[in-house]
Amino acid sequence: MNRQNILSFFREKVKRPLSFKEIVRLLGLSHSEARSLKRLLREMTKSGDIVLTRKGLYVPAEDTNLVTGYFEAHRDGYGFVITEKPGERDIFIPGRATSGAMNNDRVVVRVENWQKRDGRIIRILERAHTRIVGRLDITKTASYVRPKNKSISFDLYIPPKDRENAKTGDTVVAEIISYPEDKRPPAGRIIKIIEMPEDPSSEVEAIIDEFNIPRRFPKDVSEEAKMITPLYPPLPGVELKGGDIRRKDLTALHTVTIDGERAKDFDDAVSIKLTEHGYRLWVHIADVGFYVPWDSDIDLEARKRGTSIYFPDRVTPMLPKELSEDLCSLKPKVERFAFTVEMDFDRNGEKLNSKFYPSLIRSDERMTYTSVRKILIDNDRHEREKYDHLLSDFELMAELCGIMRKKRLDRGSLDFDLPEPEVLLDMQGRPEAIISAERNFAHMVIEEFMIAANEAVAEHFTGLGVPSLYRIHEEPDPMKLEDIMRVVKPLIKVKNVKPKDFSGLLKNIKGRPEEEIINYMVLRSLKQARYSPVNVGHFGLASECYTHFTSPIRRYPDLAVHRILREVLHKKHLPDKRIREFEKLLPDIAFSSSRMERLADEAEKEVIDAMRVWFMRDKVGEEFEGKVVNVTPYGLKIRLKDFYVEGFLHVSYMTDDFYVFNERTMTLHGKNTKRSFTVGKELNVRVDKVDMEERAIIFGF
Repeated sequence: MNRQNILSFFREKVKRPLSFKEIVRLLGLSHSEARSLKRLLREMTKSGDIVLTRKGLYVPAEDTNLVTGYFEAHRDGYGFVITEKPGERDIFIPGRATSGAMNNDRVVVRVENWQKRDGRIIRILERAHTRIVGRLDITKTASYVRPKNKSISFDLYIPPKDRENAKTGDTVVAEIISYPEDKRPPAGRIIKIIEMPEDPSSEVEAIIDEFNIPRRFPKDVSEEAKMITPLYPPLPGVELKGGDIRRKDLTALHTVTIDGERAKDFDDAVSIKLTEHGYRLWVHIADVGFYVPWDSDIDLEARKRGTSIYFPDRVTPMLPKELSEDLCSLKPKVERFAFTVEMDFDRNGEKLNSKFYPSLIRSDERMTYTSVRKILIDNDRHEREKYDHLLSDFELMAELCGIMRKKRLDRGSLDFDLPEPEVLLDMQGRPEAIISAERNFAHMVIEEFMIAANEAVAEHFTGLGVPSLYRIHEEPDPMKLEDIMRVVKPLIKVKNVKPKDFSGLLKNIKGRPEEEIINYMVLRSLKQARYSPVNVGHFGLASECYTHFTSPIRRYPDLAVHRILREVLHKKHLPDKRIREFEKLLPDIAFSSSRMERLADEAEKEVIDAMRVWFMRDKVGEEFEGKVVNVTPYGLKIRLKDFYVEGFLHVSYMTDDFYVFNERTMTLHGKNTKRSFTVGKELNVRVDKVDMEERAIIFGF
């Protein structure tokens, strides 16, 4: 008896709600089978596949206008449920219908109007938040923590006995004891008082507390990591212990890693050769799965963390440093276990075939993006002489990358060449500059090769019909296209844009002043890519099937995909029992990994905002050139020209006129001066305020 059997039973046999006793009777189950069924129904109820009604009857969620997903909360109380079923539009949840759900909670929602796509949350399956960070407010009648996270729309009641000596105005971490239900407010207890940050480093510590990010590994995980020792085969091709399949010796291949200057964990390395038909490309990925088996202490902790989180001054790794920075890292001049994707391409970049196998490699050089750019783009004589033994390889890589990239863009892949902020720290760990991070041709080379490897693995799984995790990216909601058109039409002459036209639009604006702004508008209209056991393709890459395979040191889904591929290669055919186990396990991994990825993104963004205010705190009163990057009814979001710093110019600070927001054209228009502000407009602004607590920069002019 499994999930699929139960759902088929309801769908094909009975087609009505049933009690537990009725299900047992109709299926003719024995006493022990009934106990197993009870456990299965409990799991299916928890996962949202089955709903237990108020009358104690079981019914499939799909028959009750119920869907499961995660809740995206808005600071004004309403939100959206992003459904777990790929390809479905988001469901709007009014503020009165959230049932106390918090941002990123996994929920069951009843769709009340399919046409309007609005609904009501009826059950919370899994809570995303167990703690809240905020300011303590003690009144005569009660004490409350006012959340710092604006997406949390309620205050947390703190009983007097649970204040832990905190005073009014203190920033605290509070553990949630009870969640909001009906008319009962949520309650909590204070577990930590956060001191006012004295420097950027302590600010990062405070953000780590805010997001409840683990600082260290549990003792059992650390001990397990210390026990792992390197294993290398005595002879190439000899089978290793632990069921490892035959491993190819590729140590004779010219192999390099290409990463940023500050990278410590090297997930991937590449090799290339010219062949009779075109090119042979090897993408070698750290074989983490060999050292970290399913359900080991390290595996369960990695699954919980989901991803490594990168801050300007530190990293919180998914795996212990013994693995991430040493044993699994593809360091130069040392032998390392890898999982290799070997691909042949013709002269036009068409993939002819692909192979997958464990390998033994030795990286010849640890290259940086800057160094490879100097070799390929700048023709730097010193750099070319230093790496003359690899010059032909780099030139082949550049040649193949150019062909592959053109082919991908021609099929409709979106090319977002958007700047990212990079914080430069001084010796004391303080930000001395915030610049636009460089993305050069060397980045594109690695990007293209990793995309090719990820697609090859996904295509292999799809062809075999084996359960796996996919990286999916659904088409944008048609409603959001209207927002883009309001901005795009006044800037460039263009007819109504459909999702399939995005690629052409981005090509047409290349090099124009409006390029970056429209790129951001298109990007904001897209749904967030996520993990799913159901393959619906990747819209942004215009790929029919895509997965994540190339970063198992820092992303858990990649590690899971590695293990599935190893089993497929080793057993040739997965038994039905193993397939059922994967079908049960993978949806939870997909959901938790997507959630942790969002949390990591939010934490990284919060740290960047913190670094910005520390950088700008002594610049109040100074004037800078800036550019409008967003227009709202409340004012303008401005990015400075000299630094990658963003702030807000509120309409109340625009004292030269009374400004009115035009939603159709996305502009702020002065009633008397006729002065107009649109996305992309350049202007001079003055730093009027740096709010350290809110991590916000307020401009005036």
